[in-house]
Amino acid sequence: QVQLQESGPGLVKPSQTLSLTCTVSGGSITTNYYYWSWIRQPPGKGLEWIGYIAYTGRTHYSPSLKSRTSISRDTSKNQFTLQLSSVPPEDTAVYYCARGGYSGRSLCFGSWGQGTQVPVSS
Repeated sequence: QVQLQESGPGLVKPSQTLSLTCTVSGGSITTNYYYWSWIRQPPGKGLEWIGYIAYTGRTHYSPSLKSRTSISRDTSKNQFTLQLSSVPPEDTAVYYCARGGYSGRSLCFGSWGQGTQVPVSS
């Protein structure tokens, strides 16, 4: 059974870069046809998909965040990472990594990390 675990430094200061790592066990991030995604949920709000890195290594980002988003991977460690730059306080959220697959044009996420709280605050 695939498991995902988010990790990172915790609090991020406004205007800095938010960096998180997702460590995957029980499955390879290069396995066809999975899409390794970052998703966030601000307090009291709904889930927002940030982007993914596909099993091929190709990335795709939410249009609203793509200018600030970079997702990469380290296949030797079976990890993928999120870098979200120039963060405002509104980026405060629980950040999740998740494994998704396409159902038609929509991604469905069947495996999730537990999430990590990332305050963006001075």
